[in-house]
Amino acid sequence: MGCLVCERIKDIINQKNPYFVCELETGYVVLGDHQRFKGYTLFLCKKHVQELHQLENSFKIKYLEEMSLVAEAVYNLYQPEKMNYELLGNGDSHIHFHLFPRYPGDLNEHGNHGKGPVWWLPKEEMWDEKYRPSLEQLKVETKKLRAELINLFKEKGYSGSKILS
Repeated sequence: MGCLVCERIKDIINQKNPYFVCELETGYVVLGDHQRFKGYTLFLCKKHVQELHQLENSFKIKYLEEMSLVAEAVYNLYQPEKMNYELLGNGDSHIHFHLFPRYPGDLNEHGNHGKGPVWWLPKEEMWDEKYRPSLEQLKVETKKLRAELINLFKEKGYSGSKILS
């Protein structure tokens, strides 16, 4: 079986990924397939490497800068209490960040008082189909996040980073 992140990127390039938000210089912004945490977003690295230290330094710095801007745009748009940044790679060993907006009490029903990693949720709940957005919801959310990214890049004067699509 091939790399799932590379397959998703291929779908983006072929305009077959409805979760696609925009392309940046070092990666692709996509909404998470399931929105148990509203605004869950991923930033997929354009280079297929397993570890950050395997990236050329200038690319790595740019990737981390762009990831931070994506997280800030998600924060601005969804107004969470906290953002969680995760670079795991145990399942898909292609660098990609999970950006989880966190809200007060979002884990309460699991006895955690909303404090702790999203992975404390049972997989069945995290990936329940009721949290999969409809195509119409995806159009709305991807458009809003793209617009927020464009505004943020302009506001911060990031001429070194640009939204390519």
